Amino acid sequence: MTLKKLLEGLLEEKAPGPSPSFSILHIVKALELIAKKGPIGRGKISQELKTGEGAARTLIERLKDAELVVITKLGCSLTKKGEEVWNEFRSVFPQKVRLERIDLTLAPYNIAVQIKDRGDKVRAGVEQRDAAIMSGAKGATTLVFRNKKLVLPTISENVVRDYPLTHRQIIKLLKLEENDVVVIGSADTWERAEYGALAAAWTLIQGSTTTKT
Repeated sequence: MTLKKLLEGLLEEKAPGPSPSFSILHIVKALELIAKKGPIGRGKISQELKTGEGAARTLIERLKDAELVVITKLGCSLTKKGEEVWNEFRSVFPQKVRLERIDLTLAPYNIAVQIKDRGDKVRAGVEQRDAAIMSGAKGATTLVFRNKKLVLPTISENVVRDYPLTHRQIIKLLKLEENDVVVIGSADTWERAEYGALAAAWTLIQGSTTTKT
């Protein structure tokens, strides 16, 4: 089963009960929180995700049903399967960083996500931009690491010359290899910038990455 299919399957409607009021981005963020801070309580997860208690409860129950988390008195922790899924996610999206100074976007908050070996899937970056906007961000900018340099498809073949501040930070913060992609989510808050970057990045893993069931 692909990683994409496994995680998006958690959003499917199940009877009886209401439709999920959370998105794939909340699932990814929840897994990250549990991986880094677990065991962690439902209240803290709800607070971090900016969701209601009910949504957090449903999300956690679905993670539990999928055998990705275990719930104890101390809170939620990843199971062995959950750790495998999270490690698989990190193998595709190895780094997520804040960009403090940037000359490529006008939004005040910008977060970059690295996607491994997906440069061939990038067209003009429109799909990534639209996904970011739908998540609540101002937009997303998609760059490809090609021939040992960053390029901005259809806009700039020389990012180091045209956007030196952005280029300097990305090269310093991310360990890029040939055909890697960097998606920058831009927004009016760090939270929306992060969700925008993740939403944009998620569009690049169609039908790839497999994980054990």
